[in-house]
Amino acid sequence: MTVVTFASLDAASYRDIVRRALAEDVRWGDATTEAVIPAKQKTSGTLVVETSCVLAGLEVAAECFRQLDPQVTIELVRREGEWCEEGAEVARVAGFAAALLTAERTALNFLRRLSALATLTRQLVDAGRGHVTVRDTRDTTPTLRVLERYAVRVGGGMNHRVGLDEGAVISQNHLRLAGVRDAVECMRLADTETPIEVVVRTVDEIEAAIAAGAAVLRVDGAAGDLVREAVRRSRGRAKVAVSGPLSADRMAPAAEVGAEYVSLDVLTQAAPRVAATLELTRAG
Repeated sequence: MTVVTFASLDAASYRDIVRRALAEDVRWGDATTEAVIPAKQKTSGTLVVETSCVLAGLEVAAECFRQLDPQVTIELVRREGEWCEEGAEVARVAGFAAALLTAERTALNFLRRLSALATLTRQLVDAGRGHVTVRDTRDTTPTLRVLERYAVRVGGGMNHRVGLDEGAVISQNHLRLAGVRDAVECMRLADTETPIEVVVRTVDEIEAAIAAGAAVLRVDGAAGDLVREAVRRSRGRAKVAVSGPLSADRMAPAAEVGAEYVSLDVLTQAAPRVAATLELTRAG
């Protein structure tokens, strides 16, 4: 499996996300826990993954517990980015039982979601065998982009654009409204430094984008023949990215025809489920 290094996640970037997620779930209070569990009761437990996965989001899950019990003790047993087999213990927690129970679902939701994204990304990176760079897209869950982009990094993928203000990507709708040449020229007049990426679906669009000076041709739809044409016609003048419904078994062919990047919305839209659970023990 690919050895991955990645930029860590600053806690300040997700504290408010966790706060809002807890508020969404708790609302006016945890009716069951408040009725059943004494306020001062203490407990301890373990976080366990029930699916083999690349671990991601453990610190985010821990933040869920910390926000409801600032005195909680959390021991991280495994590291972010580490491959964990089914049944692996990844963290130990100890604190007020009510807080742990109330935060449980939110913590697990983050851990499951981010580990699923990291796992899928790692599978695709491995399938590309180092010959093609796996990139994410802006097709992320609203308000969770910072976390989902992090999970892609943990899996060994590359983050593309944070938002619309970063980079220049001329989409098919831009082309329909402005045309290839005018769209690229207008973008170049507005910003002379930023590399321009153009989403193309036909040979004519490939030729026009190359002639206009596009730095990256993103072949939409992942058609092998069109990717091959983009590589052949660009002759090194532009890099070629492939986007569309690619799976692990199609990564190597994308690299073999000469694509430098694979841009996958599937990373954040169709990651398989990772199961995890919190197992608490009764004190005394």
